[in-house]
Amino acid sequence: MRACVPLIVAVLCRLAWAGQTESCASRCHEKFDRDAACQCDRRCPWHGDCCEDYERLCTADEDPREPEPFLELEEETEGAPASDLYAAPNSCQGRCLEAFDKHHLCHCNARCPEFGNCCEDFESLCGHEGFSHISDAITKEELQSTSEKIYRADTNKAQKADIVLNSQNCISPSETSDQVDRCPEPLFTYVNEKLFSKPTYAAFINLLNNYQRATGHGEHFTAQQLAEQDTFLREAMKTAVMKELYGFLHQQRPGSAFPSPQSSVFLSPDRYSTEQEFVNDLKNMWFGLYARGKEERDSGGFEHVFSGEIKKGKVTGFHNWIQFYMQEKEGLVDYYSHICDGRWDSHPHVLALQFSWDGYYKEVSSTFIGSSPEFEFALYSLCFIVRPGKVCQLSLSGHPLAIQTYTWDKSTYGNGKKYIATAYVVSSTQ
Repeated sequence: MRACVPLIVAVLCRLAWAGQTESCASRCHEKFDRDAACQCDRRCPWHGDCCEDYERLCTADEDPREPEPFLELEEETEGAPASDLYAAPNSCQGRCLEAFDKHHLCHCNARCPEFGNCCEDFESLCGHEGFSHISDAITKEELQSTSEKIYRADTNKAQKADIVLNSQNCISPSETSDQVDRCPEPLFTYVNEKLFSKPTYAAFINLLNNYQRATGHGEHFTAQQLAEQDTFLREAMKTAVMKELYGFLHQQRPGSAFPSPQSSVFLSPDRYSTEQEFVNDLKNMWFGLYARGKEERDSGGFEHVFSGEIKKGKVTGFHNWIQFYMQEKEGLVDYYSHICDGRWDSHPHVLALQFSWDGYYKEVSSTFIGSSPEFEFALYSLCFIVRPGKVCQLSLSGHPLAIQTYTWDKSTYGNGKKYIATAYVVSSTQ
């Protein structure tokens, strides 16, 4: 019996330790622990692996938005007039559901009641029923289930043999600002270009050269370029991926609603009553133009996210592997290094990389590798519609994945609807 005592004590201690690792009690902001059942570090919200009590125990005294890992916040604030950044508005007029901004004196986001920093007119302008429960309208589990269905529906994605990468040197995040080319060879050793003959690929590629990459120069679409936008949307909507997305947004879910990224109004579950209504909104939010630089209508969501832009001597956006491959093949992209290599055994996986584009540097660009155009378009659209301006927790083949979107708040279309400013995979070294 005495011999059993140490064993019993060890088992009890082990059980107690296991219980501790399922809670953030005394663990807030500790380093990532691979042996723990769930995490309490500052980046767990972006990986979807926080303990259930993380928000209650670890964020109560903090700003509702922590600094993002490797996020491209300069894309949204760099070059903006000082009045836009530091005017410190004290009203929620036109600001309902906006992302947290540390420069503002008061706030109008879903969590401002929790932190006691709402503007005085928050209740009258934004405080309609359900506003403070945005994150509860569509749960993380529902989003993860939907993203898994979209992932399984992507029959157009590249197979392992279709792409050969030569990722070469991996660097630490602290080295990304060095602008040192550590990879003498191109990133892509081989791509099966038969992929590009598929309808959505071909339609997508036709769109990539329809833009002037430098902000400050107005975009003017020709009739052919407008037709190419319609062709891409039409071909995308034929795919099981986009049908899955539309089905989710259209489905009847009595008693629930979700916020529109374009306004402060909660919309019913049948947000899009017809597929054509959905397509029309996609065209506006993605291809509508606005002024990112000094020139009117010099930028748009599709250009920024998929094609890439140059602003103040830096690359912004550019989150697409097809564009990277084609520009690298033409000798315009020089691959420097990568930070985060995804954990998938098949395509698509995620890569956070550094490169120069015709002499302009991109410090960190996170991108899917091997995904179909409709797959990326669907995931980014899903997150922009359901989690506008927020981190969107998804799941692909059992792997947690986060996407960040931002709304363009300086101009609107329709009845106050907002354009896509940017969307990208949140990269990490974990």
